[in-house]
Amino acid sequence: MEVLILVLTFLILIAIGVPIAWSIGLSSVCTMLVSIPTLSAFTTVAQRMATGLDSFSLLAIPFFVLAGQIMNRGGIARRLVAFAKALVGSLPGGLAHVNIIAAMLFGAISGSAVAAVSALGSMLGGEMEKEGYSKEFSVAVNVTSSTTGLVIPPSNILIVYSLASGGVSIASLFLAGYLPGILTGLLLMGTAAIWSKYRNFPAGERTELSKVFRTFLDAFPSLLLLFVVIGGIVAGIFTATEASAVAVLYCLVLSFLYKEVTIKGLPKIFLSSVATTAIVMLLIGTSMSMSWIMAYENIPQNITDFMLSISDNKYVILFIINLLLLFVGIFMDMTPAVLIFTPIFLPVVTNLGMDPTHFGIIMVLNLCIGLCTPPVGSVLFVGVGVAGTTIQKVVRPLLPLFIAMLISLMIVTYVPALSLWLPSLFGL
Repeated sequence: MEVLILVLTFLILIAIGVPIAWSIGLSSVCTMLVSIPTLSAFTTVAQRMATGLDSFSLLAIPFFVLAGQIMNRGGIARRLVAFAKALVGSLPGGLAHVNIIAAMLFGAISGSAVAAVSALGSMLGGEMEKEGYSKEFSVAVNVTSSTTGLVIPPSNILIVYSLASGGVSIASLFLAGYLPGILTGLLLMGTAAIWSKYRNFPAGERTELSKVFRTFLDAFPSLLLLFVVIGGIVAGIFTATEASAVAVLYCLVLSFLYKEVTIKGLPKIFLSSVATTAIVMLLIGTSMSMSWIMAYENIPQNITDFMLSISDNKYVILFIINLLLLFVGIFMDMTPAVLIFTPIFLPVVTNLGMDPTHFGIIMVLNLCIGLCTPPVGSVLFVGVGVAGTTIQKVVRPLLPLFIAMLISLMIVTYVPALSLWLPSLFGL
């Protein structure tokens, strides 16, 4: 009975347009009202929200959000785009490759797909149109490539998965994300090259080696942040939370040196970071309350038993989970999806002998696809909004890139070494 109320109230609230965080919180309250008195129901949900946010690891999220905001306004994106252009601009569909490479670099550094799609769409969208690329193709490339930064570390969503999974090593997850993220980027580049050839989109002029070297030197301080953050975590110099604070300090100093951020402009950056962090934390709090209620109602165990009764073949179960997550990603934002469905699906795959780190990468990569699909695809809506076009027009060039992302997901799912080789190399 309680399970039915939880699912129905959540679906009804989503259907009538209630924001996802409030839908999760209100459906949790409605479910508890069936079992216990009113005051106790509200108190329990509030306590679960507070307890869910009481984690030292979560402190990394506001710091990484702030670091991303500083980089977005500190000239980082422009330098990364210049380096990517010098590197791959002469290939067939050159500017599409520039967009993908820049998105992988900028998304990885900022940890935000929305920041990447917004910054790169503003910088490259008009330039791609001038070069003869269709607006819809440039949006499709920008939207899909911006999600790679959520798999390539440092990534806030991998920190959220670590919390939801009960303590999978953040360092292990960060290292595990590199090869799947790069693979996705390469498959997107291959697809963009084929589409560009088919549509006769132009290639840029060959860049002299001296210019490649100059743009690399200009972008090097920004790229160094990746080595400072990940290297420090892996070497045990600092934790992921401490690394996020180091990232803020590094970005702040770098932006001041570039003279792109001033003391007077800092309040606006802080305010924007606080607004973003508040949304994320509300989602985490309400999602943790729903996760607790599902555990209280023994839902994860029941689903585990049901799925294992269908098949004990790991590959079949992973295929079913991937299909379910792809469906979930269409209707639910990434953070609550990870927090709600990790406790449900993780026991299933661990019972089949799967590594939790590998499953975390599968889950995040899967839900990245949902960010590019309506009706909740935040990255898609931002990309379309920045370009001033419509979703209907973007769908056609988006489909081949979707297929590339799905191929990447299947490879990562069924080739565990792709995710686990680097962590094992460092003894994690």
